[in-house]
Amino acid sequence: MSTTKVNFTDAQLLKLKHDGSTKRIFLFDAKQPGLALQITPAGTKTFQFRHWDSTRRQSKILTIGKYPSKTLDEARKRAAEYLVELNSGVDIVENSRKIKKESTLNNLFSSWLTLHAKPHKKTWDEDQRRYDLYIQKPLGGKKLSWFTSTKIREWHSGLTKLQKQKGPKGKTISPTTANRALTLLSTVFNQGAPDVANPCIGVKKFKETSRERFLHPDELQRFFTALEDPVTPQNFKDYIILSLFTGARRSNILAMRWKDIDLESRTWTIPAKESKSGQAMMIPLVDQALVLLIERKAQTRSIFVLPSKTSKTGHYREPRKAWEALLRRAELKDTRLHDLRRTMGSYMAISGSNLPSISKALGHQNQATTAVYARLDLDPVRAGMEKAAEAMLATRRLPGNVVKLSNDSE
Repeated sequence: MSTTKVNFTDAQLLKLKHDGSTKRIFLFDAKQPGLALQITPAGTKTFQFRHWDSTRRQSKILTIGKYPSKTLDEARKRAAEYLVELNSGVDIVENSRKIKKESTLNNLFSSWLTLHAKPHKKTWDEDQRRYDLYIQKPLGGKKLSWFTSTKIREWHSGLTKLQKQKGPKGKTISPTTANRALTLLSTVFNQGAPDVANPCIGVKKFKETSRERFLHPDELQRFFTALEDPVTPQNFKDYIILSLFTGARRSNILAMRWKDIDLESRTWTIPAKESKSGQAMMIPLVDQALVLLIERKAQTRSIFVLPSKTSKTGHYREPRKAWEALLRRAELKDTRLHDLRRTMGSYMAISGSNLPSISKALGHQNQATTAVYARLDLDPVRAGMEKAAEAMLATRRLPGNVVKLSNDSE
């Protein structure tokens, strides 16, 4: 076999053709030892690693990938890695066979989702979505032995340079989103492969800035106007009203059941197994939410407050398109469904509610004040939520100018 050495370049490799014989042609890179290019009579070009194993006194050959799908830089990098392993005494051919039999991250995630996430997490579908968006394409097909802290660090750092698939053109993925993806990946390794060294350990997360977005009076005015527009679907409208006036998490609103609602005592109890804190949570129902629930109760036989005939769960699904349409009509930007929950808390503060009442209303878990929350009566919480609801609804009567907010109580 010829050992012709050539300084590989893309311009040169693209022009190379087979000589017309019935044999394969092999060319070796003058820059990277061990890197060869095989050209078949049919014209197929494939990178290979070909080098003498002095320990075992035999030639070692491994396929790297077809050119140009496998780039020249990638091939050189892989050949350099093989050479280091070979010089360290590793049987790279046997090692490659073992790796091919290994599980991939996609296999691990699928197993973790079935055994750990779905049985124990209400938000497993969010994990699936996060994996599909940020992890599956760059890492899903990799064997578990491929992963190192350095490679995870490079992936995590690169996430914030990627553009979002939705939203304003040119907007990149936030540090917070990148951190959530890293946390998910670490959890998958910890729970799904406890016998494998977690490559996420030691990877530093980005510094996060707490989101403080809530709807200001002039924004709420446009928001209510858009919500009351006849084009707004009734189920979506009711979902938004319940989200705004209960301050509950969207997953709990979507799965709200009639058996957990006491219209007489005007309370909604979120069971411990459905609460993020793992403890049962009682939410006072303000007038705006109560009236809506009474009307819906008279019109349905479903176990869910927001039923759906097309959803696998039997209840309403997160209405992304309807939400985006509402924001366009209200001329609102940088607004998420979760900001409705933050809006309730903000208007409670503006209306003079103290921190414990706000924390209990929103179900925040704080170990230092948990005992205080448990002793609080619901009356001051309800009063704070009522005042917040009144303050939000009052925006509908405002002129079209910006109103300065104040947290002074009357």
